Amino acid sequence: DIAEELMKLVKERKVQDANDFDWLKQARFYWRPSASDDVSSDGATVVSITDVDFNYQYEYLGAKERLVITPLTDKCYITLAQALGMHFGGAPAGPAGTGKTETTKDLGNTLG
Repeated sequence: DIAEELMKLVKERKVQDANDFDWLKQARFYWRPSASDDVSSDGATVVSITDVDFNYQYEYLGAKERLVITPLTDKCYITLAQALGMHFGGAPAGPAGTGKTETTKDLGNTLG
């Protein structure tokens, strides 16, 4: 459970404030009343990964299972988020059957 893992980081003093990298690397969802999107001008849901913000796109894809988050998927999410924030793309590389496509699809599901 992601909430348990985050509380464990806080208890172990790895996360002491909102600017610690262990907190910033998590996919965080915020409601920003000053932002706007295609759905509403009264505010927007923003997904933040490290220092990159994405407007949530409200695309319902069904209640799908999520990937197990490992240090490698964390690194992949961070790298892809940084690339998208700079208007680049990403192409994970590695041996067949290691979850490159599934990780990329799961990041897409996270961003809505």
